[in-house]
Amino acid sequence: MTREREGELLMLSLSVLESWFPILSIVAMSYVGALHTYMYSLVIAFFFYMAIMYKRERFKELKNRAAYKDLLLTTFWITTIFILIFIGMRYTTAGNMAVIVFLQVLFSYLYFNVLGKEKMDKLHFIGAILMVVGALIILIPDDMQFNKGDWLILLASAFAPIVNLYQKRAREYCSAETILGFRTVVGFPFVAVLAYILEPAVTWEDLMSALPYIFLIATLIYVAAKIMWIEALNRITITKLSTMLALMPLSTLVFAYFYLGEVPELRQMMGIIPVLLGGYFITKPVKVQ
Repeated sequence: MTREREGELLMLSLSVLESWFPILSIVAMSYVGALHTYMYSLVIAFFFYMAIMYKRERFKELKNRAAYKDLLLTTFWITTIFILIFIGMRYTTAGNMAVIVFLQVLFSYLYFNVLGKEKMDKLHFIGAILMVVGALIILIPDDMQFNKGDWLILLASAFAPIVNLYQKRAREYCSAETILGFRTVVGFPFVAVLAYILEPAVTWEDLMSALPYIFLIATLIYVAAKIMWIEALNRITITKLSTMLALMPLSTLVFAYFYLGEVPELRQMMGIIPVLLGGYFITKPVKVQ
């Protein structure tokens, strides 16, 4: 099996896992709040990462000083992204969150192709326009009352290609487990302080109610899926990797309907079609004349 094929299989698997992230998070947040959900997920993930790093003898990788710049930048951006996403999910639906996060494909194209001064291909340009149209359909409601949750998640999506870039650089020095363990340990204090300042204290009863969902978020999303993500990132391009996330919003819409009873709105369904189609066009290889 080629490395590219391995990357594609990893992306398909993690897309299914990631599709449950907004659903599990919304349920957990109903008990303990957004930032506390993130904080407790990091606590559980921390123990898993430490165990994995110890078993695989990864701690020695932290001696490599050349890795620290990319590790710190990765930590800053990923922590910022998840803070925006968790706060944004207070005000929006699981389906909207999943579709908007997929717009990182558009931002990847803008950053690495358009701003990278590569030649503008007609098909790619059409794909970018389709994604913008689809995003506007979802983000701008009929009553023009903008949902701040959607816009916070959109901002997080704009940052996603940046963290992918630094993660890919860090992967040249460290394993996926070391990168994830480092960003969990370094990012946790900032999340904890924000949770303490911005949210009310969590009762023991509420924590116990949320714990099963937090445990699944930590183990399936922050450990299994994130390791798959970084390993896939080391095998396929950032743009292709982002495109293969197309399975996630579709799966989330289906799972949210059955588990949360979220019925997709007509506007939401109208918006997801050009978003996914545009993502497909953007990542089509350019034909050399």
